[in-house]
Amino acid sequence: MVKHQPLQVYEKQVFVSFVTGIYGCRWKRYQRSQDDSSKWECTWFVILCSSFLLLLFWAYFWLVAQNDFNEFNWSVYNRSGEWRDETIPILASTTVGFSYITFLMILAFFHISLGQQLNLYWVHKIGVLATLLTTISGVVSVDDIWGDEWDILLVSLQSTAPFLHIGALATVTAISWLVAGYVVRRERSNFQVVVLVTYIIILVAVYLAPLSFNCPCIMDRHGLKPRPDIIGRRGAPMLAPENTMLSFNRALQHGASSLEADVTISADGIPFLMRDRTLRRTTDVSKVFPSRQNEDASFFNWTEIRSLNAGQWFLESDPYWTVDTLTARERSRIGNQTVCSLVEMLRLVSRSNSSALLNIHKPPPEHPRSRNWFMDTLWAVQKAGISQKRVRTVTWTPDTDRGRVRGLQQTANEKLSVEEIRQRGITSLTLHYSKASHKDIQEYLANNVSVTVYPVNEPWLYSILWCSGVPSVSSDAPQVLRKVPYPIWLMSQTAYDFIWISSDLVSLAIVIGIFCFQNYHTIRWRMSGMQNYNPEQIMLSAVTRQTSRDVNIMKEKLIFSELNNGLSSTEELSLYPENGYARYSHGGLSR
Repeated sequence: MVKHQPLQVYEKQVFVSFVTGIYGCRWKRYQRSQDDSSKWECTWFVILCSSFLLLLFWAYFWLVAQNDFNEFNWSVYNRSGEWRDETIPILASTTVGFSYITFLMILAFFHISLGQQLNLYWVHKIGVLATLLTTISGVVSVDDIWGDEWDILLVSLQSTAPFLHIGALATVTAISWLVAGYVVRRERSNFQVVVLVTYIIILVAVYLAPLSFNCPCIMDRHGLKPRPDIIGRRGAPMLAPENTMLSFNRALQHGASSLEADVTISADGIPFLMRDRTLRRTTDVSKVFPSRQNEDASFFNWTEIRSLNAGQWFLESDPYWTVDTLTARERSRIGNQTVCSLVEMLRLVSRSNSSALLNIHKPPPEHPRSRNWFMDTLWAVQKAGISQKRVRTVTWTPDTDRGRVRGLQQTANEKLSVEEIRQRGITSLTLHYSKASHKDIQEYLANNVSVTVYPVNEPWLYSILWCSGVPSVSSDAPQVLRKVPYPIWLMSQTAYDFIWISSDLVSLAIVIGIFCFQNYHTIRWRMSGMQNYNPEQIMLSAVTRQTSRDVNIMKEKLIFSELNNGLSSTEELSLYPENGYARYSHGGLSR
């Protein structure tokens, strides 16, 4: 009769102690165990993975949404009435949260690869849960405040999909080591089959993902259209206050071929440039006319408007984080800017031999010039001495008012069919980038309809629109786009197909190799004809001929595992350390 206790092996393993210490706060010498993680700890691992995937999505969203950071702050301003750069706390918290969760994910994968239990420390559980809930609340808030911005994810995939595919391919290939280790080194179970089938489905989906890609820059370089013209959207608002003369001058200096401005009609019929409904954000109206700071800008007369400072707010709020790059002389000029009239802006356009795109805001019905706003606009064009053919107007009004702006080229800011464009007498379209698909752009150009896409501030977006053949883009950052001499990447369909298929084949070969390597000893013992075996027998057969403490440990575990499996009292198990194999005999137990 042999009495024994379960073997407990304590070893000094610095790396394992480090991993388990940080992940589960177990810093003492580590007890190696082959027990599976509890269902509760597995659940926390699932929560950790979910947090990582959500944060990965969240981080990618804000990475591509840099194109519209100012639009986000403007949306928040319209709701709260106070200008704050809300992107800074969001980016900071996202960076910290993503780094923290990614670090825990790496530690968790180390646990799995080393065959250790997943025991997440309670402090980390609170941190993971807090990060997950914070991210979910952020997603909900953005959907409420800035719901249209989700479209940028689909647009960005036109540029990033081929590279994301390579990253996903490398990830699923690396994970095959963990999947293979889990599936082939343990007794078979239904859950293991589910894991294997799920992994195979994900692997095949990643392999075939490029079939769904629609990337304009996968094209023959000889078919690339001319570089899109850059329109200074409200001038160059990253370098000077928007809709001011200094801003328009800076835009022309940085290669803008046209200028875009927002036009509002004053109470005495003078068209001036202002984006907001009120004067609070971009002027010092709260100091000069404190009782009227929330009043509609169009109800101020031109004398009152001209008395306001339109540059100091830019230095104080620093909406694009660019004030620190300005010289003292530039800051002085910015601080003395006033509200710009339409006539001043059009005269600059005429002198520079460029063109203008005007977003005209119709006054409210109770406005003194509500019936004459279109005549006021025509008067400003005529007074500036610019040809009407060089002025395009986007009137945010019904079609009944659109026809009143006679003599000016008219453009629509909505997606229309070619038939509707012809019926309304529209010569061009100004579309948000999320509405301008590659297919629609090609259709418009084929029917001689010019398309301008806005806002385009990032080189990657400018590149895919260039590949799509867009004639012009409206940008807050002409100084950035002028430095893009060629699309960021351009690749023929044949070259991309070769990269895609080659990457898939290499990944498949690595995955098969990993599964075969992980299953090597099992395959070897099955080919030798053994029917009954356990992991200790397989590992014992793989050791070297020299005896060691690890070999003795495995021999002891083999003895006790066979006894637990029901060896009769007449069976004898002899171990021969000279060859490392086990042999059964009868008459007792010898060692």
